Amino acid sequence: MHRPLDHLVLATRDLDAMGAFYEALGFKVGARNRHPWGTENRIVQFPGAFLELIAVGDGAVIPPHASGIFSFGAFVRDYLDKREGFAMLVLESRDAVADKAAFDKAGIGGFETFFFERKGMRTDGTPVDVSFTLAFAADRLAPQCGFFVCQQHRPENFWNPAAQQHPNGAVALAGVAMVADEPSDHAEFMRAFTGIDAFSATSAGLRFATPRGDLDVLSRAAFSYEYGQPTAGGAPELAAFTIAAPDLEPVKQRLADKAIPYQSVQGAIIVAASHAFGTAIRFVTR
Repeated sequence: MHRPLDHLVLATRDLDAMGAFYEALGFKVGARNRHPWGTENRIVQFPGAFLELIAVGDGAVIPPHASGIFSFGAFVRDYLDKREGFAMLVLESRDAVADKAAFDKAGIGGFETFFFERKGMRTDGTPVDVSFTLAFAADRLAPQCGFFVCQQHRPENFWNPAAQQHPNGAVALAGVAMVADEPSDHAEFMRAFTGIDAFSATSAGLRFATPRGDLDVLSRAAFSYEYGQPTAGGAPELAAFTIAAPDLEPVKQRLADKAIPYQSVQGAIIVAASHAFGTAIRFVTR
């Protein structure tokens, strides 16, 4: 099964500040939610996909990693000890148990599935219950990048068309970019993680065209060319995501009105990672 983009885990030390920044960009940002172990998030929805702005909340009691157990909270906490940014890439699952089995067989798994539930809130203030099962995967060559799939058990309580109407005109999460010195080193992992055997490989890197957005693994030179900015080098990192909008003029106007620096690169609008909590944001027309 080809697994589509589901959501991005964007980690910050200041959830209020990050939420305010994404609102300044022109996104509709949801209310604060809390996970049972103490991480807190705010959600930016698109049809079928979302951005998860996340921080470690006060009084968090985070379980540690253990043999066969991947701790979501511990990964976010440890990531934030080093930096803010795009911590984890999540694909959609229709059957997390089956995906776990596939990951185990491919040699990228070995972790128990993880079920949890939390309270959510509709835009009209009505409380709802949402629940999920996660199946984790590990790219041993990219230890600071988190990967899992997410199965929603109550999607009717989570997805909300009203939350997907953004003042900047954004309509979709169109892609993500990982950066690595040797993109080809990650081909086998990404093939097993996405379920996509027919992917493109060029001198720039790899592209996996998922049913909902492209997943690129780019060389540092290719990333600099496409996004107009260098990367720091070192370990592979999840570095950027792409948002589609029918018209970029409202995006430009919004950025100008809010004094948010941006670049125009090959017809796209780029907000650099240095101005966006550690993750480059690209806007393209669609």
